Amino acid sequence: MEQVFYGRVPIERATAFFEFKKGSNYQKILHHLKYKGSKELGEFMGSRYAGEIKDSNFTQHIDLICPVPLHPRKERKRGYNQSYHLAKGLSDVLQIPIANDALVRKTFSSTQTRKTRYERWENVEDIFQVISPVSFTKKHILLIDDVVTTGATLEACAATILKSCDCKISLLTLAIA
Repeated sequence: MEQVFYGRVPIERATAFFEFKKGSNYQKILHHLKYKGSKELGEFMGSRYAGEIKDSNFTQHIDLICPVPLHPRKERKRGYNQSYHLAKGLSDVLQIPIANDALVRKTFSSTQTRKTRYERWENVEDIFQVISPVSFTKKHILLIDDVVTTGATLEACAATILKSCDCKISLLTLAIA
């Protein structure tokens, strides 16, 4: 996963729990997590993932977990942010606090599904805002999302945070497509 972001945005580390393949059980997990209201599945998968990386050096020196935010309108429609529930499962096991309100999605954007790499980048350019720079300053942030396809969303989040604060960023997703 680190190769996806090489030369695009300065990150410390990046990892994904599994590789997304159409028709696989992993696709079913992501579908239930994202569209079927399975908040508990997100927390379960987060805690499972945390168990796998807990004793590695990946989470060493991580100060905060920050889930990729949804726009408030999309979160109201869906009823939850799947990345937050993944982050909660990780946080519970790793005992690393979540910074859920320090980064916001200020612009409503259409879904990334079926967009080209360039269209995805355009769709997320300048849509995030750091509300509380002091929350991130001098910290190592673990930015969490459910799935990375082209990396446009995570790149936009990381770039926004790095522009606003002196900090380090690592990335973690449930899946990589």
